[in-house]
Amino acid sequence: MGAHLESKRNLIDFVNQKTQSRMNYDTFTVGFARRATKYKRMDLVFSGMQRLRRIAREVGKVQFIFSGKTHPNDGPGKELIRKIFGISNQLKEDITVAYLANYDIEVAKMLTSGVDLWLNTPRRPMEASGTSGMKAAHNGVPSLSVLDGWWMEGHIEGTTGWSIGSRSPK
Repeated sequence: MGAHLESKRNLIDFVNQKTQSRMNYDTFTVGFARRATKYKRMDLVFSGMQRLRRIAREVGKVQFIFSGKTHPNDGPGKELIRKIFGISNQLKEDITVAYLANYDIEVAKMLTSGVDLWLNTPRRPMEASGTSGMKAAHNGVPSLSVLDGWWMEGHIEGTTGWSIGSRSPK
């Protein structure tokens, strides 16, 4: 078995054990893990839920794994985590969404090596570096990311991943 498939199996087993979400080894898996704060926009991928459902039906199944911690005083960050849990309930018939609590270095290692795509959606120009995306890249995992932070240099469209938006500042 290839290194990525082994990493994905380990990740999916871990997620299923922790969340009882019934993730599948053969389903395209998108990962998003970082500090849970408003400008990171962890919920952006769900801004068009009907479109996402249609993609899952017509293009292929997809599942999402989220993880992250928020600062104890970051109310909007805590609300984002609650929103992900709510979305997971809304989408459960079509798309599996799991949230791993207690994000730490071990969870980060599993995510950055086991997902099929790394998602990064910060509000520009707020991304300082994007080290999780770098770790995913070192594991051969492509990114779908806003062109900010390290992705400005690491991005080669269609090779290292895909960009969200253009290079020009808005």
